[in-house]
Amino acid sequence: MTDDTMSAVCAVNAPAETVFAVLADPTTHQAIDGTGWVRESLDGKPLTDVGQVFRMAMYHDNFGGMHYEMANRVEVFEPPRAIAWLPGQGADDTNLESGGWIWRYDLEPLGDDRTEVTLTYDWSAVPQALREHIEFPPFDRQHLDNSLKHLAGLAQDRA
Repeated sequence: MTDDTMSAVCAVNAPAETVFAVLADPTTHQAIDGTGWVRESLDGKPLTDVGQVFRMAMYHDNFGGMHYEMANRVEVFEPPRAIAWLPGQGADDTNLESGGWIWRYDLEPLGDDRTEVTLTYDWSAVPQALREHIEFPPFDRQHLDNSLKHLAGLAQDRA
């Protein structure tokens, strides 16, 4: 872990293909989320390729409660080994403004029915101007552990 990344690791009792399928389905992201901020998928389409944008409804308690939308661009799509997305905002999928943080899941098969999952939150590209308004990371490592626990439950139920 560097000063601008945070990771958590979990062994999941499910094949890597099953874990990856859960991650590539934005309709599961609310159930996976360890922060409680993610709400429903706004388009419901499965992730299939680098460059794809998927939108999620969000809610954050700061400032008395705030509903907002994140437009996430898939940066890594390597089934069943790795998937990552860069959250941003904007009405046009080709001109999204990113905050500079990325979510990445790396999957390592531990046999046919078990997978080691590493979840990394990387905010190394967040510009200084944004860091002056938002403290990074905006949550503690327990949120990553919670996300992996939720992911494990979903994947194990599908296996």
